[in-house]
Amino acid sequence: QVQLVESGGGLVQAGGSLRLSCVASGRTFSYAMGWFRQRPGKEREFVAAIASSDSRTYYADSVKGRFNISRDNGKNTVYLQMNSLKPEDTAIYYCNFSPRGPESIVRMSSGFGPWGQGTQVTVSS
Repeated sequence: QVQLVESGGGLVQAGGSLRLSCVASGRTFSYAMGWFRQRPGKEREFVAAIASSDSRTYYADSVKGRFNISRDNGKNTVYLQMNSLKPEDTAIYYCNFSPRGPESIVRMSSGFGPWGQGTQVTVSS
């Protein structure tokens, strides 16, 4: 079973940047990968998704133009570069995967694997 470990979160001032990483224990190179977040008092929501081997990426409107998702299949790792951070980006960030393509991640706003512990991102104003 694939296990997912997120890292890279922290405290940053508004306008700053962070890069999150998600390492998968299994072979996820054939799966689409996605990032999600859960803001305080809110449901978990979709942030970004990337196809397994081509350049297709998808973003939530709230992060489009500020966040960039990428992956290194050789390292079983997916990244989320977050720029121009805002206080409303404060959340626990999670990654997950789908064998049905990135569109399924967008449509379901979820993935097929067990959720990891996530990584906390706090943006101060």
